[in-house]
Amino acid sequence: MGEIPTEVYLLAVGVMLLVSLLVSRLGGRLGIPGLLLFLGVGMLAGSDGLGIQFQDYRFAQALGTLALCFILFQGGLGTHWGQTRPVVRRGLSLATVGVLITAGVMAVFVHFAFGFPWLSAWLLGAIVSSTDASAVFSVLKERQLGLKGDVAPLLEFESGGNDPMAVFLTVGILELMANPGMSVLAIVPLFFKQMLIGAVFGVVLGRAALWILNRLQLQFEGLYSVLSLALALTIFAGTAVAGGSGFLAIYIAGVILGNAEFIHKRSLLSFHDGLSWLMQVAMFLTLGLLVNPRELLPTAGLALACALVLVFLARPLSVYVSLARAKMPLNEKSMVAWVGLRGAVPIVLATFPLLAGVEQANTLFNIVFFIVLTSVLLQGTTLTLVARFLHVREALPEVTQYPITYTPTGHNKNEMVEVEVRAGSAADGQRIMDLKLPPEALVILVHRAGEFLIPKGATELIAGDSLLVLAGETELREVEGKLHR
Repeated sequence: MGEIPTEVYLLAVGVMLLVSLLVSRLGGRLGIPGLLLFLGVGMLAGSDGLGIQFQDYRFAQALGTLALCFILFQGGLGTHWGQTRPVVRRGLSLATVGVLITAGVMAVFVHFAFGFPWLSAWLLGAIVSSTDASAVFSVLKERQLGLKGDVAPLLEFESGGNDPMAVFLTVGILELMANPGMSVLAIVPLFFKQMLIGAVFGVVLGRAALWILNRLQLQFEGLYSVLSLALALTIFAGTAVAGGSGFLAIYIAGVILGNAEFIHKRSLLSFHDGLSWLMQVAMFLTLGLLVNPRELLPTAGLALACALVLVFLARPLSVYVSLARAKMPLNEKSMVAWVGLRGAVPIVLATFPLLAGVEQANTLFNIVFFIVLTSVLLQGTTLTLVARFLHVREALPEVTQYPITYTPTGHNKNEMVEVEVRAGSAADGQRIMDLKLPPEALVILVHRAGEFLIPKGATELIAGDSLLVLAGETELREVEGKLHR
């Protein structure tokens, strides 16, 4: 047989992406997480389905690492620091102590229940110890699930911050397995080194990226997307080459950029949102192709037991212990415990033992894959139900889609902000011209009962109106004062 033309591969990729998106649309109506369907499409297209042969674990690991880089970067860009700052301490506790407890509980279980050697048991625990940023971000978006209190920002911060800990534990245990005489204490300094370098590089390079985006004047707007890709890859890979955690650095850099103003911010956020979804679909399709469903059956009983222990024991215990001193209602802690979604990260980490030549690595990979399937199916499909049961669900604020956009140039301090007219305020029942707003504040549109009005001086405002105002920070505070009080 001759060599398969490149166009055939491209056709297969295009068809799989289309099928995945169509199936995810149907799954959304049925309450099934899209990530689970992406995995399913990959499995159906694999060797036990349509017959696509794919066993390149090194490529899958490389693709997974690249995908996680951009997913974490997008997660950082979407993190509102004002909401996240109060939960940082709790998030760090979940991302470190919580991960360690989860790994420990899983290690003890598989050692005593199934006779795994201690290092192999800890390796399995480390691989499944972290929640997955792509799973948490995407499922919360799919469900349009509003959560009370600090639950949502805590979950997002934890899922973006615990990957470095899981990666470190996995790599560290593999080092111990490859060097039997090595002491466990020998890897502790390495952990602090990676986290410290990752944090410092994330802050420094994130600020440098912000400076470059605002100072480097490119000829075409489309080139700024290329620039943001280059900056993200440089931050991630540069930190890793320097011996730090690239995952931590890219997330921190994303947070810094997402909470600052830079040129073409709106279009770049939209670009990275789309790129993040593409990375998720491609990663889950690829990981689905790696698995032969027939190979999952021999380990199904063991894997199901591990999944149930992870969901109902290890995750809740890690959350309650990590948040023991946090002033947080029990129902909110319980919701955090339930949203312990496992996704692509454990599957990608499960390729590490395969490439390291660890004994029974294939069995380990199949167990991890089964655990991920169970987690996404069990937890991902019941989030809304559990949130309602725990009384932590709330309606998401309605976001008005204005028929106008504003692109900061990076050379001024103006912002375009939506401000609501509150009942009883100075603006309620008054004409715009009578409010004596700052001359530098421009009222662009008025949103009233689903319609957009072009403002004039004689336009009378009523409670519930939303004004789209373009002004500097000082002027905006004055406008908000008149419309709110």
